[in-house]
Amino acid sequence: MRTARLLATLCAMAVCAHLHADDWPEWRGKGRLGVWNETGILDKFPASGLKFVWRTPLRGGYTGPSVANGRVFVTDFTRGDGSAGIERALCLDEKTGKVLWTREWPADYAGLSYNCGPRATPTVDGDRVYTLGSKGALHCLDVKTGSVLWKKDFFTDYDTRVPVWGIAGAPLVDGDRLLCIVGGRPDAKVVAFDKRTGRELWRALASDTEPGYGQPVLIEAGKTRQLIVWHAGAVSALAPETGAVLWEHPWFPRANLSVATPVLDGNRLFVSAFYNGSRMFELSADKPAARLLWQGNSDSERQTDGLHALICTPAIKDGHIYGVCSYGQFRCLNAKTGERGWETMDVTREQARWATAFIVRNRDRFFINNDRGELMIAGLKPDGYHEISRTTLIKPTNRQGGRRELGAVNWTHPAYANRHLFTRNDEEILCVSLEKP
Repeated sequence: MRTARLLATLCAMAVCAHLHADDWPEWRGKGRLGVWNETGILDKFPASGLKFVWRTPLRGGYTGPSVANGRVFVTDFTRGDGSAGIERALCLDEKTGKVLWTREWPADYAGLSYNCGPRATPTVDGDRVYTLGSKGALHCLDVKTGSVLWKKDFFTDYDTRVPVWGIAGAPLVDGDRLLCIVGGRPDAKVVAFDKRTGRELWRALASDTEPGYGQPVLIEAGKTRQLIVWHAGAVSALAPETGAVLWEHPWFPRANLSVATPVLDGNRLFVSAFYNGSRMFELSADKPAARLLWQGNSDSERQTDGLHALICTPAIKDGHIYGVCSYGQFRCLNAKTGERGWETMDVTREQARWATAFIVRNRDRFFINNDRGELMIAGLKPDGYHEISRTTLIKPTNRQGGRRELGAVNWTHPAYANRHLFTRNDEEILCVSLEKP
């Protein structure tokens, strides 16, 4: 009997050692790659639905949660009189959903469209978390207590003209720097701060165009680390140490809708816009430089030829691009040419303007959650969309659009961490287990 127990213990230890778990400390996970590397994840959803570990009340917002070191971070907004209200950062216990601390600040959403709450996912870095409000309130908070270590107000400190859909670029940590899309003047579209003190280290790019709504990302190409910023005037590559422009390709997306995060695939960089379609850049192997490899030919949201992504950041696998087009069409493109391979409405289920889904790769399959509150496991291949499993995840509550079959949408990117999924709507934040039984 003692030998049997010993063998069982050793087997359990071996299994645990083999399993891989990760936190989700920022937008689209570590490195902003939209890749979830954990093992021990279920193969399909239970017929009875997913197991809810906890559910905690929350207020309005689009912000996806981040998860690090046993804590969950998110922001929300409570409307007061008129356009004024309170933005708030919350820290919750990852295991129980108990609110550990909150930090509030006033925010006036006057002139802001789709004004239910903050957009930018909190960024966690060790003992600090960085939050950003819709009108440009940047806070560096202590992870344990929520106390303010330093703060900036883009509107007052940098003369930022807040765009119609708000400030959306989540702060990005790079060594001792915090890289932010500020949209300030003069020449402060991008600003690097000392992440510990808030002292400005450098500023870059004129704000003669809007900052857009995309997320900055760091890549390595041409033997050089590059900060990629897709804004309303260009796709720009900056030196993260100094802000110097390494290369730049002018592009003025209609309505300033630079939204979907640029995606790196080997030596190629892919960007996609709602009205103006997609562009693929080939990056030099020897120096920081890029040339346009191909681009779509359509500037129409309806008469589309390739992929016109908006909220959905596409995924690239084995030479093919997968993403959601302008009216909910889930499409596959050839990454070398931009030629469309196939499309399906199975993912979004609804041909509606700005219908979308969020795509995260887990090994050789993908977890996709659509804006109807459904979660899918699917295989994405050049021959088509192969759905493995689907379940209801969360109630859509955002009625800003007021044009959809369910009367509301859910535009929040979930966090996948430690074999669990964390997501929110305008009423609650929740945690479900995705661990294999």
